[in-house]
Amino acid sequence: MTTAQSNDTRIRIFPPLVFMGGLGIGLLLQWLMPYALLPFGAPRWLGALLLILGILLAAWGRNTMHQRNTSPNPALSAATLVTTGPFRFSRNPLYIASTLAYLGIVILTNALWTLVTLVPILLIVHYGIVRGEERYLQTQFGDAYREYCARVRRYI
Repeated sequence: MTTAQSNDTRIRIFPPLVFMGGLGIGLLLQWLMPYALLPFGAPRWLGALLLILGILLAAWGRNTMHQRNTSPNPALSAATLVTTGPFRFSRNPLYIASTLAYLGIVILTNALWTLVTLVPILLIVHYGIVRGEERYLQTQFGDAYREYCARVRRYI
């Protein structure tokens, strides 16, 4: 479905910067006040697995969006309502992917502060980005988006 109703998404926050900024703050706090998250010898393979799953899910989601000729950047207008690929299971698979990758980094670095900064990151993403995207998509795609929302969960 394509439309040209509104080109102004009003989303001005670039999601990867939110995650990278939070990670940077968490790592800085960890350097200033080190606190281990996991006990010595805890399995770090879980962190690697989460990081890889996040990267693969992000690649699948971005590829799906590009195949439908729309941008994953929420500041740009959506050319189509993407409901295939990972979007069949979640309306926000790219944010799930970012969160999985972030949690993988948390475990790999064993840094408590990086986990603490995840809370404000997720609040910013939900209230500052996702809610605005939803308003935009409802305006842009109307009933098709409402039907999609009725079928597919926001996250998981």
